Amino acid sequence: MKIIVRTYSNNIICINSNFLPDFNLIIYLSKVLLLQIHMGDLNNNYQDNNFNLYQAYSYILLLQLEATSFSYAVVYKNRLLVSAQNCSLNELADPNQLSDLLSSTYKKVIIGLPATGLTLVPKSLFKEDHVADIARFLDVKAREKVFAQTLDDQNNIIYKTDADLMSAVEKFGLQNTVYMAKGWINAIAKSSPPATNLYIDIIKDTVQFLYFSLNKLRFYNTFEFKNENDLAYFTSFVTEELNLKPNEITLILSGDINKGDKNMNRLADFFPNVELNTIEVLELPGQIPAHKFMALAALSLCGSSEEH
Repeated sequence: MKIIVRTYSNNIICINSNFLPDFNLIIYLSKVLLLQIHMGDLNNNYQDNNFNLYQAYSYILLLQLEATSFSYAVVYKNRLLVSAQNCSLNELADPNQLSDLLSSTYKKVIIGLPATGLTLVPKSLFKEDHVADIARFLDVKAREKVFAQTLDDQNNIIYKTDADLMSAVEKFGLQNTVYMAKGWINAIAKSSPPATNLYIDIIKDTVQFLYFSLNKLRFYNTFEFKNENDLAYFTSFVTEELNLKPNEITLILSGDINKGDKNMNRLADFFPNVELNTIEVLELPGQIPAHKFMALAALSLCGSSEEH
């Protein structure tokens, strides 16, 4: 496998990789017992009875980072084994409760990084030696790093992220990082999305919009919002930009949203057709709604060509 990590300046990194960790692993039974004890203290957790750290070399570890927290999942083939959300970032930098899980050797690690600014570049126009020039338009701060990576079959993404977040996951290998929405975008692309659907994913106070036409990505952007009125405003703004009529489209929602909550109800005030996303990327237990887990689960699709 060839791994390329090119550094263009102190804060610009281009990555092209097909990476699989070595399968050498010795894990003591005590680690399994400690993990089972600590799992009960974490938020929104799940653990399958068949999960066993002795088998970590055959598992995939998914890490989804946010500005102040992270979520993780351990996957075997297409089945969720372990997950937890809203974990402290301190667990990445200085693991305590998750030290055994995070220190194990996995078949593959996939890390979704958030962006504080981004731009998409068609592959036909993308050149690595122009990344630094494009990055100037992102207004990169001193404590930010810039990544240039593949997003889908048609586009590359250039995005900036917090340097501290990058440092927290550097031990897992920067070649294992992707833009956090890459899996979500690819999962929807694989579902043959109609041009009458506008896809929306909410992660805390950030909303991302995705639109396809003729099976090609036509629009992607993110916004920060404070309340349900802001969410309705940005949704209306996006539909107007795309010349979509509210009564002719369906909003497909995922992430931090529930049927009947204030965000969904407010959207329904302006858009007659509002649904929760039913795409199932992984085999999930009944207590985990597919739409709430979609972005994290879909990280498993990043690098799926090596896995399947």
